[in-house]
Amino acid sequence: MNVGQAIIDGTEEVFTTMLMVELETGVPVQGSGGEVDSNITSMLGLGGADIRGMLAVHCPEIVAKDITGTFLGMEVEELDDDVKDAIGEIANMIAGNLKIFFQEHDKNIELAIPTTVVGKSFRTAGMSKAERVAVPFTMNGATFLVELKYMDVV
Repeated sequence: MNVGQAIIDGTEEVFTTMLMVELETGVPVQGSGGEVDSNITSMLGLGGADIRGMLAVHCPEIVAKDITGTFLGMEVEELDDDVKDAIGEIANMIAGNLKIFFQEHDKNIELAIPTTVVGKSFRTAGMSKAERVAVPFTMNGATFLVELKYMDVV
């Protein structure tokens, strides 16, 4: 089960289908590392009988505004509610693709509603024993990160 490739496939599908944008894809990082300077992060929980975890999309301000502007077809000047909603929807669609991937490997999960955090100094904690896979992507010269933390339910 190649979770890193599933993140790449799911993210690229969302961006080519919904935004008509080709991304440059970095190498998946397992464990710690793969950090990105983030001003906005959208996360959603994964729950169910087989897998529990969290998917997060971490973006610097320039990427978040670029994604939102492309998504909505307009210029975006600040990290407003449109940006929070757009990045949350991107995270939700990527998580939906990962749900399909896990189902193909006989792992059922349910998705929570995305939560978006805006700011410069925040950290997420929890799931210390979880597997972590993070993939950097570049859009128009700026990098964002898609991160998945998950663990099998025992």
